[in-house]
Amino acid sequence: MKRLEALYAILALVVAGLGFAVPYLAHRNGGQSVPGWTSFVDPGPLSSRHAFLQEDCESCHTPHLGPTADRCIACHANESQLLERAPTAFHAAIEDCRGCHVEHMGRDRRPVTMQHEQLLQLARVKSSSATDVLKLSALPPAPHAGITRGEAQLACKSCHENQDRHRTLFGADCAQCHSVGAWTIPEFVHPSAQSTDCAQCHQAPPSHYMEHFTMVSATIAGQPNADVSQCFACHKTTAWNDIRGVGWYKHH
Repeated sequence: MKRLEALYAILALVVAGLGFAVPYLAHRNGGQSVPGWTSFVDPGPLSSRHAFLQEDCESCHTPHLGPTADRCIACHANESQLLERAPTAFHAAIEDCRGCHVEHMGRDRRPVTMQHEQLLQLARVKSSSATDVLKLSALPPAPHAGITRGEAQLACKSCHENQDRHRTLFGADCAQCHSVGAWTIPEFVHPSAQSTDCAQCHQAPPSHYMEHFTMVSATIAGQPNADVSQCFACHKTTAWNDIRGVGWYKHH
């Protein structure tokens, strides 16, 4: 019986020793210094862009702290295109990459989960360098249930200016209609098909301001005297290619 107890005690000491020695060696000499250690604790495959770092944990992880911004900056600090582009220039002041960039999700997953709250945190901490992220006006209540009061503070136009499908017709206050989760608005109901105020939201394509409009478009629709702003004279609300009296017409 004493021998069995001694054996258990020895096994317990060995396990405790390994439990101390493995993290210590990995901390001091790197994960590769302990064979099999990285595969034992690997939380999943990295994205395809970071796949070459799969066995080199220390490239991203700091012992006891996990992935830290300084490790990311070591590789990405010289990406001038990222910092020069208006939609991504805010990265110059970001100190916590983990807020939006999450790895170990698989080879086919892009390691980006945009968290707009991170931009708010950035503006609060780095107010002098991120004033363009927040609106300078008084903070209004959230305009609709799909967006929080904090998210409503974001100046969407500072990052999404090139994605304005409204061609500035609706102004720059995107939060009045959109949420930060998706551009689509499920609640939107198009005005009646009898509406004649199309130009309030829609702008004609460049071709409609050239001879192409009178020679081709208006002729096909049988509306030779239609004005460019009178979208309703030729188009239906189902789709731009659904022409009144003609049906579905493919222009190109």
